[in-house]
Amino acid sequence: MPTAAVKKTISLPAELAREAEEIARTEGKTLSAVIQEALRLSRAERLKREFSTVQNYWSRKAKERGVLTERALQRYLKK
Repeated sequence: MPTAAVKKTISLPAELAREAEEIARTEGKTLSAVIQEALRLSRAERLKREFSTVQNYWSRKAKERGVLTERALQRYLKK
């Protein structure tokens, strides 16, 4: 079930506003849809970076403890 839209007023630099409007015209979308897509893509990229940061942290911790394979992880967890 779609969530209700919330209207917001935002300010954009003139060049960015023109670019967003051009994208909307070219893709046959509303300006609102273009901004929504940009925000979703930005959120997805941010989440990927956060996941990568967490993954790298735990990968380093595993290597520090000599856990380099799934089998080594299973042995470590049984301790």
